[in-house]
Amino acid sequence: MLRKVENYGPRLLREELKRPGIVLVPGVFNALTALIAQDLGFKAVYVSGAAITASMAMPDLGLITMDEMARVVRYITDAVDIPVIVDVDTGYGEVLNVMRTVREFEKAGAAGVQIEDQVLPKKCGHLSGKVLIPAEEMAKKIKAAAEARRNPDFVIIARTDAVGVSGFEDAVERAELYIEAGADVIFPEALRSEEEFKQFAERIKAPLLANMTEFGVSPLVSAKRLEEFGYKFVIYPVTALRVAMYFVREVYRAIAVEGTQKAWLDKMLTRSELYQLIKYHNYEEIDNQIAKYIALKRSYG
Repeated sequence: MLRKVENYGPRLLREELKRPGIVLVPGVFNALTALIAQDLGFKAVYVSGAAITASMAMPDLGLITMDEMARVVRYITDAVDIPVIVDVDTGYGEVLNVMRTVREFEKAGAAGVQIEDQVLPKKCGHLSGKVLIPAEEMAKKIKAAAEARRNPDFVIIARTDAVGVSGFEDAVERAELYIEAGADVIFPEALRSEEEFKQFAERIKAPLLANMTEFGVSPLVSAKRLEEFGYKFVIYPVTALRVAMYFVREVYRAIAVEGTQKAWLDKMLTRSELYQLIKYHNYEEIDNQIAKYIALKRSYG
């Protein structure tokens, strides 16, 4: 209810890096979806740039600003205690911008950030027409990010889009360079087959993140299979947004046609369930306690 004084997210995420097993990380696009993920037992959540920009009715072309993204992240980190991983696109600029980005998202309560090696305007990793920055420039960004963090547990994730631009071998070479520069986790974007996921894990000896986004170039590989390959994290960045918007459209359509939402009542969170999720009664209790305290003080003069 009040902003947390200390951010335990980086330490918790760092501990997950040391534990065996894969971590399933659902994409969230606001504080309420993050709360649902936490209540279901997920160990971390992922704030996708694509999901946040889509929720603002904009395409994923690097249009969102650092301040806009940080504002959303603050709402989310205020609401949950599990680690929050944030997609910061290209870092919102060059080396010095990246350093400020890391500091700002640390202050916003994030546990780590993901930075990609595209030029602006960046594109969704599963679309054509992407352009990469030189590998050495990305390595500078990663080194700057690692040095800028105040908390050594804050996790730096380096994403490479090279597979779909310059090929698999370049992606491997870039990943190795990014690890040397200080990346804690490598995110190979838009791998094109289960075999490529397997080969990448065999070549890169570092914690890896797999992206299981829908309708892209990557096959939807199960978390169990990815764990067998050696991946540490698997994200589902836009899944919840896509499902939510599908059902929002359908219920609006029903209201427009039928003039009532009655047929949808069993598909909604009840008032009680929503209040429980947002801890409504905790707020009421605090308000009542303060009112009683003031009344008691006044009664004693």
